Order: sequence, then structure tokens, then C-alpha cells
Amino acid sequence: MTGPQYFFALTLPAGLQRSLVAWRAEHFPADYGRPLPAAGLMMTLAWLGEISESSVEHLQQQAARIRQPAFTLTLNDAGHWPRSGHIWLGCRSAPSGLLQLAALLRARAARQGCPQPSLPFHPHVRLIHQAFQPVKLPAPGFSWQTRITDFSLMAIPGSGRKRAARCVARFPLLTDTIP
Repeated sequence: MTGPQYFFALTLPAGLQRSLVAWRAEHFPADYGRPLPAAGLMMTLAWLGEISESSVEHLQQQAARIRQPAFTLTLNDAGHWPRSGHIWLGCRSAPSGLLQLAALLRARAARQGCPQPSLPFHPHVRLIHQAFQPVKLPAPGFSWQTRITDFSLMAIPGSGRKRAARCVARFPLLTDTIP
């Protein structure tokens, strides 16, 4: 890998990111894996990988044409995928707007030559990576809500020590309807 890796994502408000970091510190011991920094807590909608500048521009144009309503995201589920080593927060019942947005972005990415997973979209925010040992998940009863009014095209640098994702572009969702 030499160039940046791109993906579409939902970024979370800074206040929610801080709340999730505090909750994570309360519920998961430090030896469970490597916690993601607050700014890295986001929901990937479609992975694009390393793509050409013309593909980035084309996908930006396609994303700008999306006319999806804003929606409320509720994070009220937690899980652990031992094979990938991820501990995550997700939605017990994902809003239809989220599922539609992810499906649109994945379809457009696939048409642009970006392979998409064959598994169904599982909306989640990664909290910890490199968690390969069994973990104890918190009891149900936690919940955070946030209004999602846009989505972002993100890029992770291809080389160097700093690998934090940066926002390349933001795309608004329609806010005149409230589903």
C-alpha cells in the first residue's frame, strides 16, 4: 500500500465520542486490546480502498447526488468479533435510512470497481481492535442517540506513522423530514 485508503463513514459528534471513550474505559479493561482514539470512533458505510484520483472524484460526484433523509442513530448493542479482534457498539435495530445509505454507497463503490463484502452490512462503531481473547460484554441497558445529518468521505494516509483518518468531503442528508 502506498496511497491513501478511502471509505465513506458516519462521523460521530465530539461529545458522543468522549462519552463512548469514558463508557469504554469503565466497561473494558485496558488489556482487552488497543482502544481507538475518540476521533477514530466512526461508522464505516462503504470501504473503497486505494483508488485513483479520478475514482475519488467520480465517487464524490455520485455521493453529492444522494438524496436520503437524515435519521436518528441509536447505539444500544455491543459485540466482539474474536477473529478480527474488534469490540464494537452497534444498533439492535438499525434505522432504514442508515441501511439505505450504506446500500447506495456500497452499490456505487462496487460499480466503480471497489469490491464490497458479500456479508450483509452490520452497522457498528469499532471501540477496540486487537482484542483476540474472550471478552466480557457489558449488560444491556446502555444507549446513545445522535441525529445523523451528513456522511463523509474519509482517507487514511498510505504510509508514515500517523494513520488517523481525515475528512475529504462531507455530504448533507435531507433534514426537512424526520423519520
